[in-house]
Amino acid sequence: MQEDIFYIKSISELHKLLGFPKTSHPLISILDVSQLQIGPQLIGKKLVTDLYSIALKDASCGLDYGRNSYDFNEGVLIFTAPNQVISTQKEQQLNEIHGWMLFIHPDLIRNTDLGKRMDNYGFFSYDVYEALHLSDAEQNTLNECVKLIQIEIDERIDNHSQRVIVSTLELLLNYSLRYYERQFNTRTAQNIDVVSQFETLLKDYYKEGKFEDQGTPPIDYFTEAIHLSPHYLSDLLKKETGLSIKDHINHFIIEKAKMLLLSDSDAISGIAYKLGFNYPHYFSRLFKSKTGLSPNEYRNKVSLN
Repeated sequence: MQEDIFYIKSISELHKLLGFPKTSHPLISILDVSQLQIGPQLIGKKLVTDLYSIALKDASCGLDYGRNSYDFNEGVLIFTAPNQVISTQKEQQLNEIHGWMLFIHPDLIRNTDLGKRMDNYGFFSYDVYEALHLSDAEQNTLNECVKLIQIEIDERIDNHSQRVIVSTLELLLNYSLRYYERQFNTRTAQNIDVVSQFETLLKDYYKEGKFEDQGTPPIDYFTEAIHLSPHYLSDLLKKETGLSIKDHINHFIIEKAKMLLLSDSDAISGIAYKLGFNYPHYFSRLFKSKTGLSPNEYRNKVSLN
């Protein structure tokens, strides 16, 4: 029901809802998780904000982000972007959970270089089982970044503070990128299994004639079967193979197109339809962008050889 959803548009509204004192900065806030108290009135409620959030907790707390259980109990870093849903699943008492929650209004970074690069941090769209699990040393590094931001929030000595806050926030995000790469590296066997699942799904989709019947496979065809979010699956594939989901699909289409062009007497339009294109010129454009030749040029050149 609509009344079961809280829409938060500002840092001050968030503080009021969670029972924290008035914020000292209108666009950024760091909350001490140990001081977060979640009563029965919030259980089952959903929270949708206009804010980015980064949360480091030593265990699952009442604000579960609608997510599953973690695969170990050490520090877990969770990211959410504006308009994502945070849900409250259980009550929480003072000092029950420890950690911090960092909330950022987009206006803080809107006219900065970081604001232009936020889309590069795909982990803001990862799901729970894709959360970042941190070593003690990694936690300490991020905690130091948060402390620096907190000092600027509290003191705001001069007009350099916003620049310092944004640059330190960017440092925190870049460390997170590094740690995610470490996480990918330490889960190589699991990642290879995911790559294998993806490739099997793609081949089966083609064998079953779905390219022609249903068009190019949508990304959620893979993510629902493998149980990973689009951003995480794409990043994982890129780490292991150098190709994103879209790159993989396009590479597969081009390889099948080359085979059909040499072994099939169909017109280019017929081959385009077999590979999921409603409009043959889209197929021709993709083929030329990847091979440097039009489909007809490729067919004629290879046939002459």
